[in-house]
Amino acid sequence: MEDTMQITPLGSGQEVGRSCHLLTFRGTTVLLDCGIHPGYDGMAGLPFFDRVDPESVDVLLVTHFHLDHAASLPYFTERTGFRGRVFMTHPTKAVIRLLLGDYLRLMAVKHGSSGGELNPEDVLYTEAELQSCVDKIELIDYHQTIDLNLPSGLKFHALNAGHVLGAAMFYIEIGGRSVLYTGDYSMEEDRHLMAAELPRYHASPDVLIVESTYGVQVHPTRAEREARFTGTIERIVTGGGRCLIPVFALGRAQELLLILDEYWQEHPHLQSVPVYYASKMASRALRVYQTYANMMNARIRTQMDLGNPFSFRHIRNLKSIDVNNFDDRGPSVVFASPGMLQSGVSRQLFDRWATDPKNGVLIAGYAVEHTLAKEIMSQPKEVVTMEGRRQPLNCLVDYVSFSAHVDFVQNRDFITNVNPRNIILVHGAKEEMGRLKGALMMQYNKLPEVSCGW
Repeated sequence: MEDTMQITPLGSGQEVGRSCHLLTFRGTTVLLDCGIHPGYDGMAGLPFFDRVDPESVDVLLVTHFHLDHAASLPYFTERTGFRGRVFMTHPTKAVIRLLLGDYLRLMAVKHGSSGGELNPEDVLYTEAELQSCVDKIELIDYHQTIDLNLPSGLKFHALNAGHVLGAAMFYIEIGGRSVLYTGDYSMEEDRHLMAAELPRYHASPDVLIVESTYGVQVHPTRAEREARFTGTIERIVTGGGRCLIPVFALGRAQELLLILDEYWQEHPHLQSVPVYYASKMASRALRVYQTYANMMNARIRTQMDLGNPFSFRHIRNLKSIDVNNFDDRGPSVVFASPGMLQSGVSRQLFDRWATDPKNGVLIAGYAVEHTLAKEIMSQPKEVVTMEGRRQPLNCLVDYVSFSAHVDFVQNRDFITNVNPRNIILVHGAKEEMGRLKGALMMQYNKLPEVSCGW
């Protein structure tokens, strides 16, 4: 039985994507998250599962529904020897079924599959396997402690992580030691979500596994970001252009829709410009958000008493969109998935609109390496369409971060309050992670160890 705790990133060690971390101690094995890398397809996007014996994993804890934290879950539960238990919050389970079903459909379209028959070399699981996986998921509430009655004494407790609806941190007790895994977290309350909470009723953890997405960067104020976001959109549409906002169908999309709907309401001269939310999941997604409004902030709960704040006044839901016949003769704003522009409606619209200098693309979240969203942020002269054709990139490309990750100051202050004995940095590019490690080592003279992923 191991007397030394081992924590091994199987993904997201020195990258953003395929979050998955292996924790072994005193005969117990825990897997933290199970994502894919959005910049790669099929097997290439998986965590490095060859470094773990799936049969040895006792429990798998999923922090939230984003693809880079959850999309390889059905592969792991259905196509390996895993026989353990899977836990996540109620909203996470509700959204995962929608998001992963949509992910399968996008992969089928991208690889030319038809009739629902998916090529096993291109996709990771079938609809039937996805449903079988979802049926295995067990639920945990915030502040609920679950004891698996293992010899190691494994217990875990969920805390609100902010970030997206239902996102959780996990405080884990195992073999007389404790680990806090933040997943992705946000210390900033926004229009619908509360900020992450501190583990006030727990002892300082022996190990903190914490994201390092933005390294030592400091975000502009929320007011500044909202003004730049709405101002950029207004400049594009008043100049006769079309504005594409690539988003994932759930998560930041709902926050951005709230912001823009409010801005359109306050600016009547813009109300003749149509705003579309192009998602097959739009109505189902908003029903999920209505269902779990009690897990959002006081502002939304108050608005729910007066009506549905997600019933937008100036935004039209499009369940389907024929890009070739889309009525784009005048200015418009379109929120379309996926957020990294790798495929789907957002990529089709980008390919169609990128050559017109009146148009604009607004990246409103973290852009992962090896994706088109990341590529166009450097303003290349040309881009390659999904059909492999090279064309000029003439449209405006702008970036305003609403990704709900902590910046350096927020991360530093959280670490100070948590006061861990050891820190492991994950979920960050190698350079950002290295700069954050250096800053933390300079600030906290008493920190015994700060590790950077792999």
